[in-house]
Amino acid sequence: MLKLLRYALLLAFGFLLLKVFVPRTYHAPEVQRRESTRYWNLTTGSVIGYTLISARGEKKPYPLIYLHGGPGVPVSDQHIQMLSAFSGDGYDVYLYDQVGCGQSGLLEDMEAYTARRHTKDLEAIVEKTGAEKVILLGQSWGAMLAVLFAADHPEKVEKLILTGPGPIAPVKAGLAGVPAPDSLHLKKPLISNRDGFRSTQTLRNRLVAFLATKFGFKLASDKEANGFYYALTNQTNKAMVCDTSRALRAEPGVGYYSSIMTLNSLDDVEDPRPKLKDSEIPVLLLKGQCDNQVWGIVPEYLALFKNHELVIVPDAGHGIWIEQPEFYLKAIRKFLAKEAMQ
Repeated sequence: MLKLLRYALLLAFGFLLLKVFVPRTYHAPEVQRRESTRYWNLTTGSVIGYTLISARGEKKPYPLIYLHGGPGVPVSDQHIQMLSAFSGDGYDVYLYDQVGCGQSGLLEDMEAYTARRHTKDLEAIVEKTGAEKVILLGQSWGAMLAVLFAADHPEKVEKLILTGPGPIAPVKAGLAGVPAPDSLHLKKPLISNRDGFRSTQTLRNRLVAFLATKFGFKLASDKEANGFYYALTNQTNKAMVCDTSRALRAEPGVGYYSSIMTLNSLDDVEDPRPKLKDSEIPVLLLKGQCDNQVWGIVPEYLALFKNHELVIVPDAGHGIWIEQPEFYLKAIRKFLAKEAMQ
């Protein structure tokens, strides 16, 4: 009996080792270079792939730079097509993949993926545009990045457009406990990010994340880790909409280590709040009625930026442009035009 128990334990231990240490294969599509892609070799050492949609007609003095979410979820063809509308209004529109994902290069040292690195990359990109000021359009994590940049370079920011913003970093505790006004009629999405994680996480994935964030050790290759992130994003995308039938497929080229290491660095960033106190930067904040981000995030933005406008977008989730593209464009255009007339 004791001998059988030993064999059983040995088999169980071997099975656990297979589950944890044997690399997994994911059927994630390879990222394909777009014809519109150009490249910047930044002074930070990052190689950044970007698309420039040049202004048409009378050119505005300040370009619009789109900051995607994730982190590690690159610009999509849909983003490029939609935001090209602003080029018709006279704006040069830049859309770039942050380092570690999409058309941009990877970093050899995964611990170099930090919020500070992304901020420095953005500083170098603004210099590349040659513009005196820029308009930043940040989605989710991209809104957080826009705030960090604005804190360091308020003189470089003409306007901020923040859609489905994540919490200002370093994140304050208790945001989830702040209730939204009943008059806004906010709703929870049918599927949460947590649901997406539960449906895709494995022991190996958990160990990969633990070793990376705690010890800087890369157990899984970029290919394997990005394959997992692709599968995960396909699930969490369902939390970005009110109607799950409209959830988007994940983009090829997602960057797992860029994502988890950047998020892991947020507690260590210099607090931007003191620098932005009494900021005069005009801010448009768009929040979907079914946004998966807690309401408590929003009041902090409104308190920090006195010159703000908040718009709740009905029947839209975290990715407002997915379900309400016309509303999304109209609200941003109205904000840009209002500021231009002052």
